[in-house]
Amino acid sequence: MTRSAERHVLQFCHGYDGPFLDCARQYASLFAGTGYRVTTVFLTGVADSEVAAACASDEVLFMEYSSKAIRGLKLGAIGDLRKIAASRNFSFCIAHRFKPIYIALLGTSLPVIGVHHAFDDYKRGSRKLFAQIFRKRLSLLGVSDAVRDDMRRCLPKWPAQRIQTLYNRIDVSALQSSQVSAREARETLGLAADAFIVGNVGRLHPDKDQATLLHGFAAALPGLPGNSQLVILGKGRLEQDLKELARELGIGDRVLFLGQVPDARNYFRAFDVFALSSDHEPFGMVLLEAMAAGVPLLATACGGAKEVVEGVGILFPLGDAEHLAQGLQRLAGMDEQQRHQCAELMLERLRERFSDRAVRDTFWHLPQVIDLAPRG
Repeated sequence: MTRSAERHVLQFCHGYDGPFLDCARQYASLFAGTGYRVTTVFLTGVADSEVAAACASDEVLFMEYSSKAIRGLKLGAIGDLRKIAASRNFSFCIAHRFKPIYIALLGTSLPVIGVHHAFDDYKRGSRKLFAQIFRKRLSLLGVSDAVRDDMRRCLPKWPAQRIQTLYNRIDVSALQSSQVSAREARETLGLAADAFIVGNVGRLHPDKDQATLLHGFAAALPGLPGNSQLVILGKGRLEQDLKELARELGIGDRVLFLGQVPDARNYFRAFDVFALSSDHEPFGMVLLEAMAAGVPLLATACGGAKEVVEGVGILFPLGDAEHLAQGLQRLAGMDEQQRHQCAELMLERLRERFSDRAVRDTFWHLPQVIDLAPRG
């Protein structure tokens, strides 16, 4: 293969499941109008034209490895990425999550910006050692200050400026245009038009701590409208346990488990309040989706969620059902004018901090980007 004279950016993703397809779009959009062509490569997942179209990239390649095939040394993937890197004039690589970072550093000679979406990625001694070996070519981004600070604690010898924050973000206008009206959303989800709906979206997993949400909702009910319901979208191993807890709390008839809803973010206007009870959420994309829908927020005051919600919503201590209940009652007492003011405040926060445009500007001022890829 002959190398192109154009400048290219290699974006290397583990897969496109869950939120990671939109992550690929988010990072590809950083290069709009910069003169760089973006090649996005997915390590796992079958080739899919719809996925390719959703990436906002100039080129999308699928390695189609299975999860089993990339355990251990990953020699096949390293060789394949080496061939891709040799065929184009890549300036640098953006790799999401540890395995793609590992493969990119071993398979190419490119500078690598590693994006981390979770806590504890450098807790293991072997990963600390690997990062140290490649420190001259590797810079790190966390999706929140909380993730950034976690990495800085794990890698104390690294210069702080080499480990920075780049927030997750949304295309605000595109998301708002895809979100259907409250009436249509409730009809689609099978919810009563006149109910007061507390919404929650996420895996039914200990990390999401929906147990505290159930306790808080039960405690709040005497101070909520008489037709209040808690609606939970998502699946997971705790489903039966959570349903049993709802029955034990005497709220089984007030809690609806709707399972996995495709394109759930399009139905957020069905909610009167959005509540996130997660234990140390690295970021919380669902919070941005609720903000775009104009839904008042209640979230745990830890992890990345605090950075999103502080100043535009209500925060409560992790696992504190009593304060969660108080927050629900406070939000239920808002009048229409207050809800409108809240929606305006959240929209302003989105545009200033969590929009594609705002984060693109931040990205091009990061020291690791300025050093690697001057624009023009």
